[in-house]
Amino acid sequence: MGETEQRIYCGSGWHECEFYTEAEKVALELAEHVTLIPTKRVPDELYQRVREHYDEKQYVDLVLIINQINSWNRISIAMGNIATGK
Repeated sequence: MGETEQRIYCGSGWHECEFYTEAEKVALELAEHVTLIPTKRVPDELYQRVREHYDEKQYVDLVLIINQINSWNRISIAMGNIATGK
């Protein structure tokens, strides 16, 4: 879909990568906070930074997408699926 392997493989190291835009970085940070909401929550400061790049509808869409992916992961884990690396 036009995404480079470098950007895909470096997703977990997005903090250190210069090839993600500021909008992408703040979306990835939001994903971390939503995924770890019991311990990280979504601070007002992060919400404000996200809103610098995304309007209200886009923010809602991001939160819904993050939660959908988290849901798929949890269902997969609960069903005993294990990543094989293949």
